[in-house]
Amino acid sequence: MSTRTLELPAAHPPRPRAGRARTARRVRWRWLREPRCGGVAGRRARPLGCVPMRVLLVKMSSLGDVVHTLPAVRDAVRQGAHIDWVVEEAYEPVAALAQGVHAIVPVAIRRWRRQPLRCLGEIRAACQHLRRGRYDLVLDAQGLIKSALVGLLARGTVRAGFDRTSIRERAATLAYGRRVQVPRHAHAAMRLRTLFAQAMDYEVPTGTPHFGIAGGRATRDHAVLLHGAAWSTKLWPERHWIDVARRAAADGLTPTLLWQDPLERARAERIADAEPRAEVCERMDLTGAIDLLGASRLVVGVDTGLAHLGAAMGRPTVMLFGPTDPRRTGCLGERAVNLNSELPCAPCLSRRCRHPDAVATSRPLPPCLAGVAPEAVWRLASAAMQRERSG
Repeated sequence: MSTRTLELPAAHPPRPRAGRARTARRVRWRWLREPRCGGVAGRRARPLGCVPMRVLLVKMSSLGDVVHTLPAVRDAVRQGAHIDWVVEEAYEPVAALAQGVHAIVPVAIRRWRRQPLRCLGEIRAACQHLRRGRYDLVLDAQGLIKSALVGLLARGTVRAGFDRTSIRERAATLAYGRRVQVPRHAHAAMRLRTLFAQAMDYEVPTGTPHFGIAGGRATRDHAVLLHGAAWSTKLWPERHWIDVARRAAADGLTPTLLWQDPLERARAERIADAEPRAEVCERMDLTGAIDLLGASRLVVGVDTGLAHLGAAMGRPTVMLFGPTDPRRTGCLGERAVNLNSELPCAPCLSRRCRHPDAVATSRPLPPCLAGVAPEAVWRLASAAMQRERSG
C-alpha cells in the first residue's frame, strides 16, 4: 500500500497579548496548543488520509501489555507503516520480536525516577534522540500522563491516543490531536488493534490476533512453572504447584521454576525440594527467559507477563485467573487456555482480597485461586500438549 508523508501545518500568526481575563490555566496549557505539539483540540490535528509513513509508538510497559501490543504492530506494518517503538529498556527484547519494526527507542523511566541526577546524561540523550526524527503520527498506546509527555518530546504532525472514555488517566488526552474511542471492556489486544486502525485510517481487523513471532516445535522437555506475580492475590498455593510439578515429572517432563526476587526463589526451592526432578533456574534476564519459553514443551502460570509471552510464542500454555479478568487480559494463542475462578466475587481486579473467608481467617492467599484444582490444570495442560503433537 502506498504511503505519503504529511506536511507540517503552517505556524499560526502571532496572536495579540491576552488581557486579564486569560486565566492561569489557559496560560499553563497554551504551549500544548502549538502545532508542533499536535494540538489539544481535535480540530487542530490534520486528518490522516492513509497509513502514515513514519509512526512513533509509545508503549513502554508492562511486560504483558507490551506482548498484547504485538498484534496491533503487525497489523500496522502489514498496512505499510514505518514504526519506531519507545519501550522500557527491560522489555526491549520483547519489542525486538515484532517483525517489521524499524527502530526501538529504549527508555528507563522507572530507573530515572529513582536516580534523576545520576541519570541526567541518559535522559538528555533520550530526549535528543526523540527530537531528532520527524513523524507523521505519534501514537500513545499507553494512555498515561508519563507516556503522553514522552510523546510530546518527539516531532509529530499528528498525535493520537485513547479518548476520555477509553483511557486510564484522562489528563493525558490533552496531548492528543486525535482521540480514539475503543470499548473499555474489550480484550487489551483488541483495544490496541482498534486504536492503531482508527488512528491510521485503516479497517479494524476482526480476525484472530497474530503476534508475528516466528515459532517452532519444542526442543526441550521442560514444563515451565511461572509461580510468581506482582500481586499477592494472583498467587496459587504452593501445594498445588507441587502437585503439578509431580504430574509433569510423571509425564517425562522436567518441572522448571523461574524466579525474580528472593521470595520467589525461596518458593521455587521449596517446590523443588518436594519434587526432586524439578529444576530451579538461575536468575535470568528477559532474553534468557524468551529462549527458555520458546523451546519448552509446556508453560503453566498465573496472570503474569512471562505466561502471556509463552502463549504468544505458540507454546501450550495454561494461565490461572483469580482477581483479574481473562476476558480483558487473558492469554491468546492457538494452544493457550485460560482457567478462571468460579467464585462470584471474581474477578475483583484488586490487589487485596476482600472475600469474607480471607478476611476472617487472615489467609495469605485468596480463596479464588486456592479453589482452582491442580487436577483441572493438568487436564487442560495435557490437552494443549496433545493439540500441538497432533497439529
